[in-house]
Amino acid sequence: MKNNRYTYLGLILLLGFGVVVFSSCERDFSEDVEFATFPVNPDIFTDAPVGLTDEFFQSFDPATGANTEGFGTDDNVAFEGSSSIRIDVPAPDDPDGSFIGGIFLDRGEGRNLTGFDALTFYAKGSTTATIGEVGFGTDFEEDEFAVIAQNISLSTDWRKVIIPIPDPSKLIQERGMFFFSAGSQSTNGFGYTFWIDELRFEKLGTIAQPSPAIFSGQDLSSPAVNGIEFTITGLTQTFNLATGLNQTVFAAPGYFDFTSSDNSVAIVDESGGILVIGAGSTSITAQLANVGASGSLEITSNGVLPKAPLPMELAANVSSIFSNEYTNAVESIFNPPFGGSTTGFQLFPNDDDEVLVYTNNNFTGVVFTNTLDGTDRTTLNIDVYPLDESTAVEVQIRDVGPNQVLETNVFTGLPDGDDADRRFLVDGLTPGQWTSVEIPLDGDLAAQKNNLGALILAGGPNFIFDNIYFFTE
Repeated sequence: MKNNRYTYLGLILLLGFGVVVFSSCERDFSEDVEFATFPVNPDIFTDAPVGLTDEFFQSFDPATGANTEGFGTDDNVAFEGSSSIRIDVPAPDDPDGSFIGGIFLDRGEGRNLTGFDALTFYAKGSTTATIGEVGFGTDFEEDEFAVIAQNISLSTDWRKVIIPIPDPSKLIQERGMFFFSAGSQSTNGFGYTFWIDELRFEKLGTIAQPSPAIFSGQDLSSPAVNGIEFTITGLTQTFNLATGLNQTVFAAPGYFDFTSSDNSVAIVDESGGILVIGAGSTSITAQLANVGASGSLEITSNGVLPKAPLPMELAANVSSIFSNEYTNAVESIFNPPFGGSTTGFQLFPNDDDEVLVYTNNNFTGVVFTNTLDGTDRTTLNIDVYPLDESTAVEVQIRDVGPNQVLETNVFTGLPDGDDADRRFLVDGLTPGQWTSVEIPLDGDLAAQKNNLGALILAGGPNFIFDNIYFFTE
């Protein structure tokens, strides 16, 4: 028998970064200041919720597809005691929502968890399956010390799950007691049930060999100009458990101490936001609980970005795609979500202008939201600023073919099978200098300019574009 449904609608968890705000704040504390202390209570759910809000399950937003009907408690199934948490994972076509997930919040102002080293619980499933994400530290507000473990395997018997705390000393006042998100991807779209019991924080004393990482442990490099922003991603902490398993969790930036080797070139804030402020080179690294993290970012800045050349064509002779000097003829998507693309993109302000910054580009595009009639245009102009010496960008001009489909795959031929006249290699550029490149609209493309749909950009990998427009000479 399933009973005691608890549901409260919260906000959707956003696993990413938004606008980076750089600020500083200094506080003077007297040595005699006595800081507030918070309850030390490790239990979250035993036979009932412990110290949680009345409706202790707060769901993700149903507008995003979250199912609010599959959560409750079960008095017939328990690892220990008389009751457990029961979660019914929906099928993708469930009218109440295609996945289930949410958080448990502490009833008060938070708990002191500094004396524990792991979140633990027992779980079993109605079938073998995988829970997409579980963790703690998420409160639908700041999520300052959120931790997420992915792909937790379920068996049909009870198994203990251990989620290590990256740095317990940070958890002086934590409200986010538990977080989970589950769908039916691991069961080929079939709904299933899983149970959780004896959910608590513990001091196991067997969490060992910490191995933190940023950028997923990779040593990366990127050219830049002043004002460009980067975000530190791939933040993880790995521990060896008593079982011999190496458990990796994704950790919020708040657990890390970030460092720039030269603050006159770039500064990094506590949320992992990097701002380039001067010419030169710097290395971005990190520590977690005084252990050096693998991975780094080497930034080399050219300094201030000069303005692109001022276009001289009459507006009547221009069909603009991107330029502050003309009214754009169509709206465009400047970094479309192409599968397999590694491209970083920023719409970058440069004094009273804006430019398009592309880094680590393998392929991307400028996709027009409506087709452009370029029948009367003879030339495509692009102002290019190479960020490094390796820049050689291939520009492919694409139209909507006879089948009314815009082919955006950079590796395939065009709809009519003849794309030699639509691929242009932009090379021979001078690093750190603007060059105006003019591409003629002739050959096979000349007869098919009435329904232009995109510019596909391959290679580079690091460059800046401005003043993209078709014009008549």
